[in-house]
Amino acid sequence: MKMSFSEYVPVFKAISDETRLRIIDLLSSQKLCACDLLEQFSISQSTLSYHMKILSDSGLVRGEKEGSWVRYALNQERMNEVMDFLAEITREKEYDIQSVCEPGNIRMESTQEKRS
Repeated sequence: MKMSFSEYVPVFKAISDETRLRIIDLLSSQKLCACDLLEQFSISQSTLSYHMKILSDSGLVRGEKEGSWVRYALNQERMNEVMDFLAEITREKEYDIQSVCEPGNIRMESTQEKRS
Protein backbone atom coordinates (compact mmCIF):
# COMPACT_ATOMS: atom_id res chain seq x y z
CA MET A 1 0.00 0.00 0.00
CA LYS A 2 1.48 3.33 -1.09
CA MET A 3 0.66 6.00 1.47
CA SER A 4 1.02 9.73 1.36
CA PHE A 5 2.18 10.85 4.76
CA SER A 6 1.30 14.47 3.95
CA GLU A 7 -2.34 13.45 3.55
CA TYR A 8 -2.48 12.59 7.27
CA VAL A 9 -0.76 15.72 8.64
CA PRO A 10 -4.03 17.72 8.88
CA VAL A 11 -5.63 14.82 10.75
CA PHE A 12 -2.91 14.68 13.38
CA LYS A 13 -2.92 18.46 13.71
CA ALA A 14 -6.69 18.29 14.21
CA ILE A 15 -6.44 15.76 17.01
CA SER A 16 -3.54 17.51 18.72
CA ASP A 17 -5.95 19.71 20.66
CA GLU A 18 -7.81 18.63 23.82
CA THR A 19 -11.06 20.38 22.87
CA ARG A 20 -11.12 18.74 19.45
CA LEU A 21 -10.42 15.34 20.99
CA ARG A 22 -13.36 15.87 23.33
CA ILE A 23 -15.56 16.85 20.38
CA ILE A 24 -14.56 13.65 18.58
CA ASP A 25 -15.39 11.69 21.72
CA LEU A 26 -18.85 13.29 21.94
CA LEU A 27 -19.54 12.70 18.25
CA SER A 28 -18.47 9.06 18.47
CA SER A 29 -21.80 8.18 20.05
CA GLN A 30 -24.24 10.52 18.29
CA LYS A 31 -24.78 13.39 15.86
CA LEU A 32 -24.84 16.77 17.59
CA CYS A 33 -25.64 20.33 16.54
CA ALA A 34 -23.41 23.23 17.51
CA CYS A 35 -25.80 24.22 20.30
CA ASP A 36 -25.45 20.75 21.85
CA LEU A 37 -21.68 20.92 21.60
CA LEU A 38 -21.57 24.42 23.12
CA GLU A 39 -23.35 23.11 26.22
CA GLN A 40 -20.41 20.77 26.83
CA PHE A 41 -17.69 23.43 26.69
CA SER A 42 -16.91 26.83 28.15
CA ILE A 43 -16.11 28.35 24.76
CA SER A 44 -17.72 30.88 22.45
CA GLN A 45 -19.64 30.07 19.27
CA SER A 46 -16.76 31.46 17.19
CA THR A 47 -14.23 29.26 19.00
CA LEU A 48 -16.41 26.20 18.42
CA SER A 49 -16.72 27.14 14.73
CA TYR A 50 -12.93 27.37 14.53
CA HIS A 51 -12.54 23.87 16.00
CA MET A 52 -15.29 22.43 13.79
CA LYS A 53 -13.66 23.89 10.67
CA ILE A 54 -10.35 22.21 11.53
CA LEU A 55 -12.10 18.89 12.20
CA SER A 56 -14.14 19.19 8.99
CA ASP A 57 -11.13 20.17 6.86
CA SER A 58 -9.26 17.12 8.18
CA GLY A 59 -12.15 14.90 7.10
CA LEU A 60 -12.77 13.56 10.60
CA VAL A 61 -16.12 15.32 11.03
CA ARG A 62 -18.80 16.32 8.59
CA GLY A 63 -21.79 18.59 8.92
CA GLU A 64 -25.11 17.22 7.74
CA LYS A 65 -27.97 19.62 7.07
CA GLU A 66 -31.18 18.56 8.83
CA GLY A 67 -33.85 21.18 8.27
CA SER A 68 -32.53 24.49 9.54
CA TRP A 69 -29.89 22.77 11.69
CA VAL A 70 -26.49 21.40 10.88
CA ARG A 71 -25.76 18.25 12.82
CA TYR A 72 -22.16 17.21 13.10
CA ALA A 73 -21.19 13.57 12.81
CA LEU A 74 -17.98 11.66 13.05
CA ASN A 75 -16.79 10.50 9.62
CA GLN A 76 -16.27 6.86 10.57
CA GLU A 77 -14.84 5.99 7.16
CA ARG A 78 -12.08 8.59 7.58
CA MET A 79 -11.45 7.46 11.16
CA ASN A 80 -11.00 3.89 9.89
CA GLU A 81 -8.56 5.10 7.21
CA VAL A 82 -6.51 6.88 9.87
CA MET A 83 -6.47 3.81 12.12
CA ASP A 84 -5.49 1.61 9.17
CA PHE A 85 -2.71 4.08 8.30
CA LEU A 86 -1.34 3.93 11.84
CA ALA A 87 -1.54 0.14 11.88
CA GLU A 88 0.26 -0.05 8.54
CA ILE A 89 3.15 2.23 9.42
CA THR A 90 3.52 0.46 12.75
CA ARG A 91 3.63 -2.94 11.04
CA GLU A 92 6.21 -1.76 8.54
CA LYS A 93 8.39 -0.32 11.27
CA GLU A 94 8.19 -3.54 13.32
CA TYR A 95 9.05 -5.57 10.22
CA ASP A 96 12.08 -3.41 9.47
CA ILE A 97 13.34 -3.70 13.03
CA GLN A 98 12.89 -7.47 13.00
CA SER A 99 14.75 -7.89 9.71
CA VAL A 100 17.65 -5.79 10.96
CA CYS A 101 17.91 -7.89 14.09
CA GLU A 102 18.16 -11.24 12.30
CA PRO A 103 21.52 -13.00 12.76
CA GLY A 104 24.03 -11.97 10.15
CA ASN A 105 22.39 -8.62 9.39
CA ILE A 106 24.13 -6.63 12.09
CA ARG A 107 27.75 -5.67 11.83
CA MET A 108 29.24 -4.37 15.02
CA GLU A 109 32.18 -2.08 14.45
CA SER A 110 34.78 -1.67 17.09
CA THR A 111 35.76 1.80 18.22
CA GLN A 112 39.11 1.25 16.48
CA GLU A 113 37.42 0.55 13.09
CA LYS A 114 35.25 3.68 13.36
CA ARG A 115 38.31 5.91 13.83
CA SER A 116 40.07 4.56 10.74
